[in-house]
Amino acid sequence: MATINNCRLPDDLYYLVDKHVWVRGPAGPSEPAVTVGINDVARHLAGTVVAVTLKKAGRTVPKGQSVATIESSKWVGPVPAPVAGEIVEVNETVRKNPRILNEDPYGAGWLVKLRPSAWEADSADLVTGSEGLSVYRAFLEREGIHCTATPGSGGGAP
Repeated sequence: MATINNCRLPDDLYYLVDKHVWVRGPAGPSEPAVTVGINDVARHLAGTVVAVTLKKAGRTVPKGQSVATIESSKWVGPVPAPVAGEIVEVNETVRKNPRILNEDPYGAGWLVKLRPSAWEADSADLVTGSEGLSVYRAFLEREGIHCTATPGSGGGAP
């Protein structure tokens, strides 16, 4: 887990940097689904998350279309699909208890699982690993974004 500008960013995830969305890639042919969530940067920018609306399982979403809507004390907005695919599972726990996003955005706070329709092509627009973290660092520096020490106390919209 890397810490950049006090924001925690695992280096084993893929990121849609400008939207602060993470993707846990497919585990392999037997588990082709990817998991999607918002990252530490988003939770700090948004403030305390108070509601999460998730698209329904079985729905096919193009890359960039909303898979969820998050409402916080400072912001309401969509979480875009970082890759195109079919939603195969939604996290009912986070829908019922949205504050999980503030406490555990990379674990219990995942939003949806997608079966990607074009993982290789779509994931080319995502960043990952040490190179991805370097891209994220440059973005955070350019935008002047720093996460605060306590969840949900950042400012502005993701």
